[in-house]
Amino acid sequence: MKKVNLLLFLIFSLILQPLIAQGPPWRGRGGGGKMSDMRIGRIYGKVVDENGKAVEYASVQLLGKKFDRKTFSLKDTVWAGQLTAGNGDFNIEKLPIIGEYTLVISFLGYAESKQKVDFGIPMPNFRMGQGRPGGSGRPAANDSTKKNAEQSGRPTSGGGRPSGGRPSGRGGFPGFSGGGFEKDLGNIQLKVQVADLEEVEIVGKQEIMKLSLDKKIFRVDRDLTTTGGNAEDALRNVPSLSVDLDGNVSLRNGAPQILVDGRQTTLSLEQIPATSIETVEVITNPSAKYDAGGGTAGIVNIVLKKNKRLGYNGNLRFGGDSRRGTNFGGDINARGEKVNLFASLMAFGRRSVGDGETIRENLFGNPPSNLTQLSDQITKGFFGRGRAGMDLFLSNRNTLTLSGSYMRGQFNPSEVISNTTDFLFPDSTVTDFYTRTSNTNRGFRNYGFSAQFKHLFPKKGAEWTADVFYNEVRFEGDNDFLTAFESGLESQERQDNLGSGSFMTLQTDFIKPIGKKTKLEGGLKATLRDNTNDNQNSIFDKTQNTWVNIDQFADHFAYNDNIYAAYLQGSQKGEKWGFQAGVRAESSFYTGELTDRDSSFSINYPISLFPSVFLTRQLKGNNQLQLAYTRRVNRPNFFQTMPFIDFSDSLNLRRGEPRLLPEFSNSIELSYQNMFKKGNLLISVYYKQASNLITSYQFTEFNETLGKEVVIISYTNSDFAAAYGAEFTLRNTISDWLDITTNINLYQSEVDASNVENDLEISQLSGFWKETLQFTLPKGYSFQLNGEYRTRASFTPSTNNSPWRRGGSSSNSAQGYSKGFWFMAASVKKSFLDNKASLTVSVQDIFATRRFGAVTVSDFFTQETSRIRNPQLVRVNFSYRFGKMDVSLFRRKSNRMNTQGSDMMGG
Repeated sequence: MKKVNLLLFLIFSLILQPLIAQGPPWRGRGGGGKMSDMRIGRIYGKVVDENGKAVEYASVQLLGKKFDRKTFSLKDTVWAGQLTAGNGDFNIEKLPIIGEYTLVISFLGYAESKQKVDFGIPMPNFRMGQGRPGGSGRPAANDSTKKNAEQSGRPTSGGGRPSGGRPSGRGGFPGFSGGGFEKDLGNIQLKVQVADLEEVEIVGKQEIMKLSLDKKIFRVDRDLTTTGGNAEDALRNVPSLSVDLDGNVSLRNGAPQILVDGRQTTLSLEQIPATSIETVEVITNPSAKYDAGGGTAGIVNIVLKKNKRLGYNGNLRFGGDSRRGTNFGGDINARGEKVNLFASLMAFGRRSVGDGETIRENLFGNPPSNLTQLSDQITKGFFGRGRAGMDLFLSNRNTLTLSGSYMRGQFNPSEVISNTTDFLFPDSTVTDFYTRTSNTNRGFRNYGFSAQFKHLFPKKGAEWTADVFYNEVRFEGDNDFLTAFESGLESQERQDNLGSGSFMTLQTDFIKPIGKKTKLEGGLKATLRDNTNDNQNSIFDKTQNTWVNIDQFADHFAYNDNIYAAYLQGSQKGEKWGFQAGVRAESSFYTGELTDRDSSFSINYPISLFPSVFLTRQLKGNNQLQLAYTRRVNRPNFFQTMPFIDFSDSLNLRRGEPRLLPEFSNSIELSYQNMFKKGNLLISVYYKQASNLITSYQFTEFNETLGKEVVIISYTNSDFAAAYGAEFTLRNTISDWLDITTNINLYQSEVDASNVENDLEISQLSGFWKETLQFTLPKGYSFQLNGEYRTRASFTPSTNNSPWRRGGSSSNSAQGYSKGFWFMAASVKKSFLDNKASLTVSVQDIFATRRFGAVTVSDFFTQETSRIRNPQLVRVNFSYRFGKMDVSLFRRKSNRMNTQGSDMMGG
């Protein structure tokens, strides 16, 4: 009997499954009805914000149930999904008209919207009756099914088959022809989301920023001026940040730690295309869970694009600029139920031009002298980068992510320097003139791999992660110099360099909620870094027609820097008050070695503690107050410690200092945030104190090889430094067509380097002002205008990560200040093909005013420098987005089940 019941159940299930998936299992007396006729449902509507403004690119998903043949039960599934159009509209067709759906609408910065949708025909609740008293082995109707059936005139028997009195019509129901199965959901309003730290994104078609008390999130993919550029261009428009000509980033008035996807990187900013960046996170006071090292000013985290929407989507783009630079790239993302694949490929051809001027008054030597140096530089090069990876959804609570990248490139800068020296004798002036031409070849290769495992525990908010990351870079280059004197004499020099570096992190973290309002977090991390560099200088001997090595200028240097860390922090959130406190312990071991001789040194800090405390007070409305304290460290980088003289600029010789100590800082910040109807205001006042500040320092020494006294630019630790100031950030939606973002920072900096040189102190009031205007115009046009003004400053830190460039020209200095400057950029964008394609034209440094300069004053000389690169650069870029929502991707298709796929308008 059991076998018979089982057989009947299997037969019944096979018959029932396609009926549930496609519509009601009966037909009208008129006949001719097909299963596909039951997929005639349609819902449509419009998504708007609280001001009634259309929300473009909002995610719309329709969830429902289907019958699973393997488990003979109803399971949740995604019936359809799409993104809203430019006017906020969505339209989903060909839906089964039986059962109930859940419409889910979400968009970054808004609270998720959910609502029930049906066509008036409920889904029967089928279940096995076998094994229960009186069970017949057939599906039974529950109470809610009976109630609905009674109200609609349908039978309440478990068989689900219509009997007398059933509705008439082609399909057995009024309006079966389709007219009665359309649902106009009207305007669906999304409300601004107030998250755990009260984050809010100011909404609108071109919104590019989310403000919160602990960080700013900047949407680079919405910033028109960065199209076709690199990460330098992307960070230049971010509030609180400034980027100089060498790619050095300053956050407020210090050097931040630069991360990519939350990890340290060996890439320089110019090697990261802006098109591959989704957001930039600026964290002014990182908590204990973040690395304490890498910079005393906070963290700048560059988040690369990786889409996890069901189905596939991607982007193709190409463009060029007025310097004959080119770019081409593409991204693809494909996700099924169990796997998400992502990949990107890009190639860039670069050509930049620049010029500079240095004026120096030498107070040493006999006689004293005045120097004027003019330089013109052209840089040509190319690089390509590929990146690919996958997310494996092992189960509902376990995800494994694997990714890898490879980059290769070559740059060939050439420069002509003309140098005029006036020797000031008591009764006359003698002028000497020469030109120095340099041609450089620099090549590099960079590859990396990462793996991350994430486990979600049954308790909401509890998770454990473990990941490993490895990156390696190799670089090589040669510099040829030809110096031609006015007398007709010439000299030729060459520098050859070869180096490599590796970087590896091992990390594990956990989050454990304790009750509803308390959370505990902790983790372990090991960071292992190794670098080697070999440099050889030689001079051409015309008498022997050969190159002769200058051993005293040779440098063979290696170092390893290992950091081990552990942290623990807890937080509690009440109705009005929030509190978070934590501590991070780090052990650092640094060893440097001159590999061609018996010379080595080490700097070890067995245990250093870095506490952090955050106190938050919720005020009336959406206003919030926060007090934060953090301690951080800035360890010397590779080029700051490498004891090798760089002769590429004979007037400004550079050398690292291997005895540099780490720089420790303490900072405290009070922030107030006001979120109003059409904008967001964030005001912060802060104080920062640093000991052993890593400072650039210029001095003179006699060089035996050159046979004269020269000026050396190197690094040292100053006794004390402090900065205090206030920052104001306002995001305001003036109207439907205009958004304005204002960022102003005013601060006072103090540096005491009297330990280096008597009475060497500096006090400087500095500030900057950034403005971004975004215009939404008719017929798919948009326009953006950016501007920045910066006063003179004594804090202009170096953060360059380039493996082959020596840290840039700017750093903290106690011997002078950097000059002020201003610049403007503009861009216009036209969207077409239903917003899938766009053409963007942008102009950088419109008035050629982005000229960086510095003034240095010492007992030996005074010097003034200025440089500019790529002024009035025009870029033109085309982009095309494609995609389709398809939940059956990577899954064998069933002829009985065809889930709708809707074209996506965003990649």
